[in-house]
Amino acid sequence: MIRAIAKQTIKIGAGYMLLCLLSMSISQAQDTLKYTGEAMANVDYHHGQLTPAIGVHNIQVFRANREFPGLVNGHNFTYNHQPFIAYWNDTYYLQFLSNPVGEHVAEGKTVLQQSKDGYNWTEPEDLFPPYRVPEGFTKPNREDKAGKDLYAIMHQRMGFFVSKNDKLLTIGYYGVALDAKDDPNDGNGIGRVVREIKKDGSFGPIYFIRFNSSFDQDLAEYPFYTQSDDKEFIEACEELLGNSLMLQQWIEEADRNDPIILFKRPLKAFSYYKLDDGRIVGLWKHALTSVSPDSLLNWDYPPLRAPGVVNSNAKIWGQRTSDGKFATAYNPSEFRWPLAVSTSEDGLNYTNLLLLNGEISTMRYGGNYKSYGPQYVRGILPGNGDPKDGNMWLTYSMNKEDMWVAKVPLPVTEKQIDAVEDDFSASNARELFNKWNIYSPLWAKVELVEGALSLSDKDRYDYGKAERVIPSSPEGIVEFAVTPQQNEFGNLQIELLNEKGQAATRITFSEDGYIKIKTGYREGNLLEYKPDVKYNFSIHYNTGTRSYEISVNDKKEATRLFFQPVKQINRISFRTGNVRTYPDANTPTDQNFDVENAGVSTNNSNYQIHYFKAKSIK
Repeated sequence: MIRAIAKQTIKIGAGYMLLCLLSMSISQAQDTLKYTGEAMANVDYHHGQLTPAIGVHNIQVFRANREFPGLVNGHNFTYNHQPFIAYWNDTYYLQFLSNPVGEHVAEGKTVLQQSKDGYNWTEPEDLFPPYRVPEGFTKPNREDKAGKDLYAIMHQRMGFFVSKNDKLLTIGYYGVALDAKDDPNDGNGIGRVVREIKKDGSFGPIYFIRFNSSFDQDLAEYPFYTQSDDKEFIEACEELLGNSLMLQQWIEEADRNDPIILFKRPLKAFSYYKLDDGRIVGLWKHALTSVSPDSLLNWDYPPLRAPGVVNSNAKIWGQRTSDGKFATAYNPSEFRWPLAVSTSEDGLNYTNLLLLNGEISTMRYGGNYKSYGPQYVRGILPGNGDPKDGNMWLTYSMNKEDMWVAKVPLPVTEKQIDAVEDDFSASNARELFNKWNIYSPLWAKVELVEGALSLSDKDRYDYGKAERVIPSSPEGIVEFAVTPQQNEFGNLQIELLNEKGQAATRITFSEDGYIKIKTGYREGNLLEYKPDVKYNFSIHYNTGTRSYEISVNDKKEATRLFFQPVKQINRISFRTGNVRTYPDANTPTDQNFDVENAGVSTNNSNYQIHYFKAKSIK
């Protein structure tokens, strides 16, 4: 009965909403993905006031630069979006789409980056270059036609496929937008292309693997895959063409009646995972979900919004994790911030909501349909590799401009029980570093150097940040040592925060050469500081009295009130820049301007953290 309804919804347009409501009531008795936790995101804050998942490392892998393309291997396009990630041959691979300025505005291409460790990435290389649309090309029910200088738009919801014969295929799609508001993935484009990535990092030739019926194949610039001389490559392509789960990702760009795609309803951005009993959980944009008992042939109910899951039109990602549990990652709001993770024991009941990335860097370049925030998150699909470190690796775009990856330790947890004693000169410094949450742009890196946790910053529009979750307590002591390498520029802000990210204190190594303390809306000088001098801090905080005592180099310097009351201290933050609140929920949707000197760096400041300790006072 339920599966029959699911099939009817594909055929019936006007009655869909009624059937959807019916299916929602029916599905209450069915197994469905749902969120039953209490946490919800507050979009007045970029971090949503969500508690962070401990040890997440957010690493920028590409920073757009129009003014100085030589810094990014000649890649001067500033609309960059929709990344995909795979792990093969002991290497991480990341591909993303790119346009000169804005979404759906040609010319489009797809680029690739590679990394051995997930932290250090190659410069972007053109993977699928711009493709000229044949002059005169048009679409059904349109009178306008492509001119001689119209280029295709790259658009794909699938990036990689690892075959049984150990071939890594990368896939792209050439769609057509006849104007800035036209849809390049309406099923009326050119077709899907494929090429091999070889173990030495080189690329094989480009072939078409599937054409749209709207396109005259005789005009194709690349041959069909069957014309390859590599029999193993052809075998890998045909394996892909027989994999219904992989092909379901093609639905948006494919012919609407393409026989190789089983589920015809054109829902967007399909991801999936298998439950312990072999059933498949499907996820689409808007947190639509359903369960298939037989690899997409049937669905238990029409895809509906997952109960309790808040998600707008950005992607939602789901996967089984290496610890035997399940995770979803998405923006839990009607905006594209924050980026969060939710976990489940059985793949259906999700019980928590934790922060992955609560930052929104400045959008440096305006453009068509460029949305603010960390968005369009994707992980590694089943079959596309298992990183040896056992972590969950994700990728996402920031502002549809820059590319990022996130390393998420497993099991996902938000609580630190034991006292913290992190000595970055110790032999286990890497293990300690992995317990910190970092936000590390390319021009404001947070990294482990010899004997210290280093925060450097030459980015006028972003900052680096390192946070350490500590045992939540109303009273405790934190100790740390910082060496600034300059005092005439730069800015390091140190804050004690509660579990919602609300700061109670702020200590600043200011660019005027003074260490300052925030007291209400004013700042007062604590002491003058010098370059290359180690400053050992001890802070005794008490949320009951709303106060803290601060000592530097074993000398008590001050007792001050919190500038904001909190009940407990949950973590410490080191940040190389000021708090930012733009954009917010009332910011205009589209940014049509570029910021000044977007591609120009500033003087490079550096601060080294040598150790950090935290303990509660019962």
